[in-house]
Amino acid sequence: MPRRIEKIREAGREELEAQNKELTEQIFRLRFQLTTGQAEALKRLREAKKDLARVKTLLRAQELRKA
Repeated sequence: MPRRIEKIREAGREELEAQNKELTEQIFRLRFQLTTGQAEALKRLREAKKDLARVKTLLRAQELRKA
């Protein structure tokens, strides 16, 4: 877990925005898989949601630093 957040913190704004878009799309696909009954999608969905929250938090922190 600590490695994951450090890796995200090192990313630039453009990379964070790209990750934001990618994770949003991934969550959409995982929700679809979950409704079709693929149980292993649940764990990946939870991880993706947490990663998306981390990315959004860092994007917001960067916005607040600029203001």
